[in-house]
Amino acid sequence: MDSTTTLLVIAAVVAALLLAVAVGLLVRLVRARRVLQRAGLPTGPRWVFWGAVLYLVLPADLLPDPVYLDDIAVLLLALRSLRSARALPPGPTES
Repeated sequence: MDSTTTLLVIAAVVAALLLAVAVGLLVRLVRARRVLQRAGLPTGPRWVFWGAVLYLVLPADLLPDPVYLDDIAVLLLALRSLRSARALPPGPTES
């Protein structure tokens, strides 16, 4: 293999790994939202969830699509937003 082919193979593998991470985060985001809804806990603003999903799916990105770092960042922020909207468990009452 020449150096160009090797470089293309490495770029394809990195892009595939980043896509796998982005899809894995999307699955975690959807599962977290479902669990919170089933438990009757607040899930935060709906636009955060749907905005993150649309950003992953739509072709317009801040970075070109073979580089999924911006998609991963948006999904992580949405997941963090869902987790922060979760109600805290009641602590011991102070006397």
